[in-house]
Amino acid sequence: MSNGIIFSILAMFVFFLSCGVYMVTADYLSLPTFKASLTVFNVSRQQRQKRYSFDAYVLELSSKLSRFIRIDEYRKRKLSVTLKSAGIYLSPETYIARAWVKAGLVFLGIIPALIIFPVLSFIMLFLSILIYFKERRSADEIMKKKRNEIESELSRFVMTLEQEFKASRDVLKILEAYKKNSSPALRNELEITIADMKSGSYEAALSRFEARVGSAMLSDVVRGLLSVLNGDDGKVYFQMLVHDFKQIELQKLKLIAMKRPSKMRRYSFFMLGCFVLIYITVMAIEIMKAFSTMF
Repeated sequence: MSNGIIFSILAMFVFFLSCGVYMVTADYLSLPTFKASLTVFNVSRQQRQKRYSFDAYVLELSSKLSRFIRIDEYRKRKLSVTLKSAGIYLSPETYIARAWVKAGLVFLGIIPALIIFPVLSFIMLFLSILIYFKERRSADEIMKKKRNEIESELSRFVMTLEQEFKASRDVLKILEAYKKNSSPALRNELEITIADMKSGSYEAALSRFEARVGSAMLSDVVRGLLSVLNGDDGKVYFQMLVHDFKQIELQKLKLIAMKRPSKMRRYSFFMLGCFVLIYITVMAIEIMKAFSTMF
């Protein structure tokens, strides 16, 4: 019997055995059907995009694995706020379980890799570790991008507050007016904050706004708004904030400008290497021709 037939039989045996184990396990654990999981997945997500079968399977496995994950109250509370702010509507346990499931599915690729090409198993192991850390940091990456977008607009936001406080001290009205011309990230947070202020305490709503974004610059802005709500003038404070935020913005622009030459220098070295390689190739060809005529 040839090696190809043996490998085909082994592959079919592993495939059907895996399917049988999954069916027996699903029946024993009373797992929901795939269609039910896909429906729940599509409803629970905010964005109306096309969903793939793989995501539904991952969510189903993650929800089952989440019951075995234990998180202390502080980390759970902090992760819940981060997930809510990032627009990921999963529990902290399910979010962590999803990272384990995705990494585990890639890790299972080591089994066929050991049979077909053993060296490939190291690549699969590396990919599984990479996917795990990427999934665990996905919410933080979304929040970091959102925070940077909001901080880039805070200078203009503070300047507007400084000018508006000269004529009015109605914080809610000022936020509603600024929301119309703000960036998408800040507009979304202002909409939540305005709705929160209309339904409850202004101070509590602004404090939750500060906690959701988690920006030191925004904390200074919220501190000034709270002082205005408590009856302080706030003009001098916001004038100082305008000056400080302008300096921070200039420093960021300088850092961006300093990075540009290094990027250009890298491409210049690449072009220089290409030119040198061309000259070396031409010289090598001419030397080989000279040696062929000599001998």
